[in-house]
Amino acid sequence: MSSMDQANALTRITESDVEAQEWLDALEAVLEREGPDRAHFLLERLIDLARRSGTNVPFTPYTGYVNTIPPGLETPSPGNQELEARIRSYTRWNAMAMVVKANSHNPPDGGDLGGHIASFASLATMIETGQNHFWHADDGEHGGDLVYFQGHTSPGMYSRAYLEGRLTEEHLDNFRQEVGGKGLSSYPHPKLMPEFWQFPTVSMGLGPIMAIYQARFLKYLHARGIADTSKRKVWVFCGDGEMDEPESLGALSMAARENLDNLIFVINCNLQRLDGPVRGNGKIIQELEGEFRGSGWNVLKLIWGGYWDPLLAHDKEGILRRIMEETVDGEYQAYKANDGAFVRKNFFGKHPKLLEMVSRLSDDDVWRLNRGGHDPHKVYAAFDAATKHKGQPTVILAKTIKGYGMGHVGQAKNPTHQQKKLDVEAIREFRNRFNIPIPDENLEKLPYYRPAEDAPEMQYMHERRKELGGYLPKRRVRADEQFKAPELEVFKAVLEPTAEGREISTTQAFVRILNQVLRDKQLGPRVVPILADESRTFGMEGLFRQIGIYAPEGQKYVPVDKDQVMYYREASDGQLLQEGINEAGAFSSWIAAATSYSTNNRIMLPFFIYYSMFGFQRVGDLAWAAGDMRARGFLLGGTAGRTTLNGEGLQHEDGHSHILSSMIPNCVSYDPTYAHELAVIIQDGMKRMVENQEDVFYYITVMNENYAQPGLTAGDEEGIIRGMYKFRSNGKPKDKLRVQLMGAGTILREVLAAQELLEKDWGVSSDVWSVTSFSELRRDGMDCERYRLLNPTDKAAPQPYVTRQLVDTTGPIVVSTDYVKLLGDQIRPFVPEGRRLAVLGTDGFGRSDFRYRLREHFEVDRHFVVLASLRALADDGLVPVEKIAEAIAKYGIDVNKSNPHHA
Repeated sequence: MSSMDQANALTRITESDVEAQEWLDALEAVLEREGPDRAHFLLERLIDLARRSGTNVPFTPYTGYVNTIPPGLETPSPGNQELEARIRSYTRWNAMAMVVKANSHNPPDGGDLGGHIASFASLATMIETGQNHFWHADDGEHGGDLVYFQGHTSPGMYSRAYLEGRLTEEHLDNFRQEVGGKGLSSYPHPKLMPEFWQFPTVSMGLGPIMAIYQARFLKYLHARGIADTSKRKVWVFCGDGEMDEPESLGALSMAARENLDNLIFVINCNLQRLDGPVRGNGKIIQELEGEFRGSGWNVLKLIWGGYWDPLLAHDKEGILRRIMEETVDGEYQAYKANDGAFVRKNFFGKHPKLLEMVSRLSDDDVWRLNRGGHDPHKVYAAFDAATKHKGQPTVILAKTIKGYGMGHVGQAKNPTHQQKKLDVEAIREFRNRFNIPIPDENLEKLPYYRPAEDAPEMQYMHERRKELGGYLPKRRVRADEQFKAPELEVFKAVLEPTAEGREISTTQAFVRILNQVLRDKQLGPRVVPILADESRTFGMEGLFRQIGIYAPEGQKYVPVDKDQVMYYREASDGQLLQEGINEAGAFSSWIAAATSYSTNNRIMLPFFIYYSMFGFQRVGDLAWAAGDMRARGFLLGGTAGRTTLNGEGLQHEDGHSHILSSMIPNCVSYDPTYAHELAVIIQDGMKRMVENQEDVFYYITVMNENYAQPGLTAGDEEGIIRGMYKFRSNGKPKDKLRVQLMGAGTILREVLAAQELLEKDWGVSSDVWSVTSFSELRRDGMDCERYRLLNPTDKAAPQPYVTRQLVDTTGPIVVSTDYVKLLGDQIRPFVPEGRRLAVLGTDGFGRSDFRYRLREHFEVDRHFVVLASLRALADDGLVPVEKIAEAIAKYGIDVNKSNPHHA
C-alpha cells in the first residue's frame, strides 16, 4: 500500500471513529434526558429501517457480561442491613450444623443420610431478601405468593423455620430421619410435610414447568372470576445445571405468549452442577440470557456485586468488560476456589492495565470483590425490578458461588455439591466467617444457634414476616369452602341400557358424564377440562362452543369452522384448557388445578383426557410429583389398551399404563368396560376428592370401541368401586365343569363371547366377573395380609375382597385383559387356596391391524380364553388334555406362530 493510500485509510478510520462517537453521544443524550424506554424505541426504529433497506443486521440475544440494572438505577433496600446480615448468618450456620450432625453419628448398618450444604450457601442472600421484603403469605386479603424453592436448599428453609420458632431442635436433629414421625424430609415433599412444603422441586426440571403453568392457572382463575389473583406472584428458584433438563426450558414461549408477568424465575448461577462446571468452556449466564430473551422474557442479569462498581466505573476503555466477557466459567469457578492473589494473577493479570487498576488493592480487597447474588443491595434491586415489570415474565440470572463461605473444604470445588461433613477447622472457619457467637470449646458439638426472642434481629425477622402476612413456606391442607358431589342419579343417561341397535364407547360416555357435571350449578364452574390437542379424537369438540377455550386475549380471528355448530371458540374467560401437542404442559396445568384447594383455597375439579400411552409413560415423573403434592382430580387415558387403539401401531398402543399408575400409592386406577361402571367410578371419585377432600387422584382408562351398554344393575355399585363384581352366569353354581372368567376393559366382551363358546362347544358353565380395578383389588389384599401378619391371634381378620367374592365359587380362574399379564397376575396371592389361576395378557410390542386380528395375535381373544379354561380344567383333572388339541383345531389356532410376548 502506498503512503497516500495509508494516509487515506487512516483518515477514513478517524472519520469513522468521530462519526461513531457522535452517534454514541446522541444516544447518551437521549438516555439522560428521555430515559431508556425512548432510547430503546429509537434503536428499534433504526434497526427496522436498516433491515427493510436490505442491510443484514443479525439478531443477537446477548448483552454485555455486566448487570442489567446500572448502579444509578438500583432501588435502594429499605431493610436494616446489619440485622438482615445476622439473620442470614444464623440461618447459614444452622443449615450447615443440621446436615453435618445428621451425618456425624451413623449407627451400624445405618448408611449415610446425605444432605446438601453448598446449594443453600450459594442462595441464602436471595432467599433471605425474599423472606424479608417480597414474599407475601396468604393473609385473607392477599392470596399469597407461591415460591418454588430449589430442592437442594431445603436445610436453609428448615433453619429459617427454626429461627422463627416453627421447628424445634428435635426436628433439626431428625433431619432425613422421618420414620419415627419427627423428622424433616430430605427435600420439599408436601406428602411428607403437608403443612410446610407446597411444591416438590427436587426432581429437577419439574419445578420450572409446573410453575409456569401454575402462574398461568392463577391468570385463568382471575379471568373466570373464581379468585382475585392480581396481587400474587409465582417465584421459581432453579439451579443453572437444572436448566439442562428439557422441561426447564420447554414452556418458556408459552409464558411469554400469555404475558405471565406474575412469574419470576431466579436462576442460581453458581456455575456448578453436581459433578463439575455447568459450562466450563463457556458462559451459562450468557447462554440462558439468549434462551430467555429469545423466548420473549424480561431478563435481569445480576452478575457483579457492589465492590466491582468503582472498577467498572473507571473502565473507560472497556478492557475490564472485555476480559469479563472472554473469561469462561471454568476460570471463574477456579478464582473462587482459591484466593485473592490467585485472582490478581490469573484474572487481572490478563492485561497490564487491569493489574494497574487493582494495584492499590490488597489481596484481601481483591478477594472481597463479590458476585451479584451475594450482594443484598443488588439482590433487592433485581427483585424489586422483577416485581414491577409488566407484560412479560422475568428471569433473574444471579451469579453466585457454590458452597459460599464453606472455606478450604468446599467453596467452588467440584465435590462441593456432595459435601455433608466438615472437620473442626472448617467449622471454625465457617463460624469466624459469619461471626456466629459460639465459643471454640463448643464447636465439636455443633450447637444450633437462636438468639433470645427479644434480640433485635429476632424482633426484626418476626416484624417483617408479620407485615408480609405470615410465615413461608406454609401449606393449606384443606380448602375452607365445601362442595357436594352430584348424586349418581344425575348420570341416568349412561346408567340405563342403550336402545336396541345403539352402541357407544366409554369415551362417549365420559363426555356425557362431563357435560352433566358442567351443568351442576355449584360444581360446574369449577370443572377444568384439559386436552392435549385431541378434542375431536375423544368427541369433545362440542365443548369449544359450549364453554370456550381459555385464551387471555380472546379470539382475534374468525375461525374457519364458524359456520359449524361446534366451531373453534377461544375466549378470555374460556373454561377449557387446550394445551396443544404438549402432554407435559397439560399435565402441569392439571397439577395446578388439582392442587388449587391448597394453593388458592379454591376447590377445582380437573379432567385431563389424553392418549393413555402418552400419559404415565411420557410424563410419569410429573404423575409422581402429583402424588407428592396430594393432587385431586381425574386423569382419563383415552383409546386405551394394546389392541383397542388398533391402527396406530407400536408406539401408541398402551398395554402397561395401569402397572405404572398402580405404583403411585394415592392414585386410584380403574379400567371399566361399560358406561354405567364409568359413571359409578367418577361419582365416587367426586365424592372422595371434592366432598370429602381426600388426597387421592384417579386414573381411568376409556376406549373408543362402540358396543351396546347393558346399564347398571342395582347393588353392583360396591363391587364396581371395590374392583370386581359378578356380571353374568350360566349353568349351575356347583357344575363339575365350571370356570370363573374375569375380564376388564374391552376384553371383557371377548370373555363374554368365550363364556358362550365354553357352554356351546364344550359343556363348560361359568361365572363372568367384570374387574374394574386389579390395582384396587391388590391393595385391598395387601392390607388384609398385613393385618394378618401383625395380628396373628385375631380369628376375625378381614379377608381380601377377591377371596370373599370367589370363595363360594368352583373351578379354575381365568383372567384376560388388554394389558400385560402382570396386571391380572396381581390378584394371584388372594385367590382362594387350592384354586388354579391362568392369566392372559398383551405382553410385547403393539402393532397395527384390525382389532380381532390383534386380539388373536396377542392371544387374549375368545378362543384363547376358551383354550386357557380347558387347559386349567385339564390340569385339575376334570377334562382330558385331548380336549385342548380339539379346541386348537376347531378354532384354527396357529401353534407355530412366533411368540407375540417376546421382542
